[in-house]
Amino acid sequence: MIEPTSYRSHRGLPTLAGLATITEASRPGLGVEACVARLKRYHYAFVRLHEILTARITAEPIYELKTGFSLHSYLCAEHVQALRTRVGEMREPPLGLEAVPAEPLAIFFDEVLAAPTTGELLVALYEKAIPALDAALARHMADTNPLADAPSVRICRFARLELGDMLAFGTKSIACLVDTPTRAAMQPWLALLDDCLAAVGGLDGTAGPSDKIIERWHSAKPYVYDRVPRRDERWQDLYNQGVNAESFIYKEEYAAKPKTLMMLYKRLREIDVPEMMASIIFETRGKPWGYYRDMSRQLWDEARHAMMGEVGFVALGVDWTQARITHNWSLRLNTECTPLERHAVLYFIEQGLMTRTGKRYEWELGAESGIPLIQTIQDYDWADEVLHAQLGREWYIPQVGNWKEALDYGDKCWSRVLSNWETVKAQGLTQHENWWPGIYLQACRNWGETPDPKVLEFTETYQGQRADLKSVMTSA
Repeated sequence: MIEPTSYRSHRGLPTLAGLATITEASRPGLGVEACVARLKRYHYAFVRLHEILTARITAEPIYELKTGFSLHSYLCAEHVQALRTRVGEMREPPLGLEAVPAEPLAIFFDEVLAAPTTGELLVALYEKAIPALDAALARHMADTNPLADAPSVRICRFARLELGDMLAFGTKSIACLVDTPTRAAMQPWLALLDDCLAAVGGLDGTAGPSDKIIERWHSAKPYVYDRVPRRDERWQDLYNQGVNAESFIYKEEYAAKPKTLMMLYKRLREIDVPEMMASIIFETRGKPWGYYRDMSRQLWDEARHAMMGEVGFVALGVDWTQARITHNWSLRLNTECTPLERHAVLYFIEQGLMTRTGKRYEWELGAESGIPLIQTIQDYDWADEVLHAQLGREWYIPQVGNWKEALDYGDKCWSRVLSNWETVKAQGLTQHENWWPGIYLQACRNWGETPDPKVLEFTETYQGQRADLKSVMTSA
């Protein structure tokens, strides 16, 4: 009889396609029923993490966290999809993926969602919830048969890779933002989170459950989504509509190089899209998971575009905080429109970008500018927007009718939140400062170039106008 430990492959080649040794694959591991029970808990955890991260994007003022949450919510959405697919492969119709595995586990995630401060949210996410999920996935890989359950192992491996990145981000963020007294004050609540997990035998349910009585703290009152976008102190004059970027970019008398600065402003301004899309995703219930996955992908892309604008300014030696990047668009859509109306506006704007005068034109400007980084930024920005237009056709149009009806509805909704230039000025919220000369002069100093007087004199605002390409589309 050949023992597993003495078995030899042909000429010492790796056994079992490199998945495991014969000895490792010789232990029984998890049965399908036990495997699926665990997978459903991971699925539930990723769904709730996606919900929490999405819910906190809009009202989180710190830009780096806003963009970090945008990425992490998207990653969670992808892992939800992978787990849904895997459970569906394992004799599980109906899948039962919408069921809550255990009430204390629901309370655990409800408490994280309701965390009243950024510090508590960070610690709950990155020191409690995500480490518990990562440990459960590691345990699955250790407990299951690496050959028989290879598809699940693969999902766990990829999930742990990205959870590791999320944890690294969270650990650094906590070190920057949570001091010792703040951490000490939240200890009783963190103990409650530990009790919630203990009451269900750990996130994966493999430990013996405790008999502790769980009482809600922050989640005793139902969570209320905050639609108001917030920014940190670097984002000044948030109602400013004093520089019409679209008008400048499409004026033939200006050269491509200064136009790149206005494109970078438009990219960084796109931080308002995650602020708005998060509200659509959070407030739209009952859709197939593919909807949430695709919308989360677009949300993440828009956050990435904002960061590309940030990188572009920094690479050119320009202080982007001297631009006045408004939150007026996301604020008004979030507070004056329904989720479907917000989606309609988003789709209408995207369609304007698909014309010859849209994203292709911006890419051509990037190439003409002679700045390779700008060309790269616009190249990928264009590719992303083509994808987003496709996602709109898949998920938005069927809710409204045909393509023309969907476009007309978006135009109508967008017109409802036409420029409030006069109103916010009258309320003393902004004087619509013309910030453009300061940005342009910074760039010229770094380029070693004499500023063009005509470029410096640009003063067109958004008074009575909206920040899209409708006028360009009409004339094209």
